[in-house]
Amino acid sequence: MNESIEKRRSVRKFQPGKPVTLAQLDQLLEAAMLAPSACNSRPWEFIAVTKREHLDKIAKFHPSAQMLKTATAAIIVVAIPQIGGNPEGYYPQDCAAASQNILLEAVSMGLGACWCGVYPRDDRIALFREFFDIPEPKIPFNVIAIGVPDEEPKKRGFFEKSKVSYIE
Repeated sequence: MNESIEKRRSVRKFQPGKPVTLAQLDQLLEAAMLAPSACNSRPWEFIAVTKREHLDKIAKFHPSAQMLKTATAAIIVVAIPQIGGNPEGYYPQDCAAASQNILLEAVSMGLGACWCGVYPRDDRIALFREFFDIPEPKIPFNVIAIGVPDEEPKKRGFFEKSKVSYIE
């Protein structure tokens, strides 16, 4: 199995004095943009945040993003829904694939990350939309906290053969 998949954890405590560089953010964003998307539509944009005041503000209005108090960066994945035509409606899967690439690339770089959902919660969408001036129809999809880990969470996932049907 791929080592990054095996080692990926939701890190919620970071070393506050260890910044994530712009070069590292670019590498994470490049990984995100290599994700598959329906008809190669790439229905995403990204907001990279390193400004301490912004990270702290997000932690205040997003109840599950308290780890941003110690994280030194965040990436906000912004979905761009396609209205009419093909491939309408696939942006959640596409943005989730881009997000997973960020999480796995972070592990390969020795960084920690934690995905905090925004979409489909209307209250969270409204707060992110207002704070980051994200116009409709774009949708703040999630915020991913990033930094140098200050913890090693235990493995939580596992293979459950009982959840697999084989058709031979």
